[in-house]
Amino acid sequence: MAKAVIKSGVCGFTINAKAGCEDGRHVKLEIVSDCPNYQKIAAELQEVDAFGELFENKLGGTVYQTFAKYSPHPSCPGPSGLLKLIEVAAGLALPQTASIEISKENS
Repeated sequence: MAKAVIKSGVCGFTINAKAGCEDGRHVKLEIVSDCPNYQKIAAELQEVDAFGELFENKLGGTVYQTFAKYSPHPSCPGPSGLLKLIEVAAGLALPQTASIEISKENS
């Protein structure tokens, strides 16, 4: 089972997700979040086809379509974090920390 902790940023919400895959393709997801939008996403997004998400549909896949239906924040790192998790669970990538660090310089 692969696990991810996605800290969304200034909103302060966290997404805790687990993913398991027995056949290298069909990934079962368990998503828990204090974000009300991700609670709706978690209820709907319980299993995905890793190949469909990562190679065929890309932005039209189930993860992005479900996210678009429930979240008003297109800059949320949640979908990309979930896709990284799906890759690892399906054996298509090694587990590795990914991050986005944003700062502002004063001129």
